[in-house]
Amino acid sequence: MRTSVTFPSNGLRLAGILFTPDNRGGERLPAVVVSHPGGGVKEQTASVYAQRLADKGYAALVFDAAYQGESEGEPRFLEDPFQRSEDVKSAVTFLTTRDDIDPARIGALGICASGGYVPFAAQTDHRIKAVATVSGLDIGDYLSNGLGRTQDPSVLQEMLDAAGALRTAEAQGAEPNYQIWAPPSAEGLEGAPDLYREAHDYYRTPRAQHPRSENKWPLQSIDRIAQFDAYAKIAMISPRPLLMIVGSKADTVYFSEEAIAKAAEPKELFVVDGASHIDLYDVDQYVTPAVDKLDEFFGKGLAG
Repeated sequence: MRTSVTFPSNGLRLAGILFTPDNRGGERLPAVVVSHPGGGVKEQTASVYAQRLADKGYAALVFDAAYQGESEGEPRFLEDPFQRSEDVKSAVTFLTTRDDIDPARIGALGICASGGYVPFAAQTDHRIKAVATVSGLDIGDYLSNGLGRTQDPSVLQEMLDAAGALRTAEAQGAEPNYQIWAPPSAEGLEGAPDLYREAHDYYRTPRAQHPRSENKWPLQSIDRIAQFDAYAKIAMISPRPLLMIVGSKADTVYFSEEAIAKAAEPKELFVVDGASHIDLYDVDQYVTPAVDKLDEFFGKGLAG
């Protein structure tokens, strides 16, 4: 069952969908907040996982982050890691107000960039009893240093210069300067990293393209993103359990490996053999073992 919901986050109205089991009785349900990737919307991979979790007996809440999708906020498509982490906490708050949810049995799952936002939120929000990620990525590290940390440091400095100049220009009436998330065309991507090629295939083709996922973010996002460190305090999640799921072929796997190394017990890195970063978004042969592992993890972590 799907129910459209709204809830506040730092004064902005967020739009969400609450998935619940079709055959539930009157008992209060364990719940999982599912947070979407950067540039995505709630109807994409987040809903894939939410529906699968509902089929396993959980309530699962997906939502559009502030500034994105059907949620409020200007400028549109701003990617603010600190606001996005606040959105996760606000989603938890919303769940605690519902009579059909057990407020003592709430977990959270972050996908891609939200695989950084969710652990960051959970570090200080003890209401999140179990923390999981799929294809987790620290967006601060990624945009500051590039994929595989191959980007020259001067690139970030140039972007920060441009972001500062844009703030000044916008104060004088200029329009936002937008960057793209995923390559708009497959042309020229033959030798590109898997993440770039697969991002185009996922976000810019009928596979998962959505009219409210417009594949852009304002450049002023970069000065918020550059100072964000998703996993610096990840040990604070302990003694609550942490699960990080990655594909064996993902070119982002180092983010989760390093995060797990920093984290305190109980923690687990679960590898889905043969999967890439974006395979874990919607490819059934890889999503199924990931969801089975999540069910095992949340079944224990949210047992009450």
